[in-house]
Amino acid sequence: MKQFIKLTTMAAIAIGLVSVTQVQTATAETLRVGMECTYAPFNFKTAEGNLDGYDVDVAKGVAKILGAELKFVCQKWDGMIPALLANKFDLVIASMSITDSRLEKMDFSAPYRISVGRLVGKKDMGIKLFDDGGKPMADNFEGLKIGVGRATTYAKWFEAKLPGAKVVYYDSSEAMYLDLTNGRTDMIMTNPMKAFLKFLSKEDGAGYEFVSPQIDETKFFGIGVGIGLRKGNDELKKRLDTAVLELTKNGSLKTYALKYFPFAIHNEGWEG
Repeated sequence: MKQFIKLTTMAAIAIGLVSVTQVQTATAETLRVGMECTYAPFNFKTAEGNLDGYDVDVAKGVAKILGAELKFVCQKWDGMIPALLANKFDLVIASMSITDSRLEKMDFSAPYRISVGRLVGKKDMGIKLFDDGGKPMADNFEGLKIGVGRATTYAKWFEAKLPGAKVVYYDSSEAMYLDLTNGRTDMIMTNPMKAFLKFLSKEDGAGYEFVSPQIDETKFFGIGVGIGLRKGNDELKKRLDTAVLELTKNGSLKTYALKYFPFAIHNEGWEG
């Protein structure tokens, strides 16, 4: 039967009933991609109802390299992993961090986005907080108040790296930013992407800037965000790894990021 179909298709191409492109499109692999569709600027719907965002750009870039078609499936975050495991979709491209607990249930591609921390403070503070190797200079933190979210990876980093620092803990980011602008703290530590979107790009954040390099210690922040897939799909995982690496090396990941942020959001060391 397969041979008959193949011969019939070849004959159809020969007499011009269908084109090679039509045949390739008809037989292209289709990958179903799960994402929230409400998490701007990573994956969201535009006013016209079209999906857009950094995750969407990555998904399309990967699909182009793999020669695959995409079918996006909108899924609430708390049901994302169960839906993947139930075969509702093939991949999760939804800014999902690679963690040990998740790796027990599923696999991930190589990371395509960082998971890091960064300090935000007033412009022109005139204090060198990190040496040229990126290590914190404990003495220069003396007398400074640093705001962090309670029970966060940022809090754990300070407790481990700068136990003598004067840290103020917050239950909400709104209160943390308010105290920074009111002078109750000298700086805060948070996710740089969220800091840009919620504060630095707004009027209230005009007099502030990042006052540290990216802090990306795996022990505290993980290795980044990757494409999730079900275990047992080793061949697909290899193809995804290769595609992500190509997007990293050819500058696509940086291009995607600069649509939404004034900086890249991948680790340049991933480029090899």
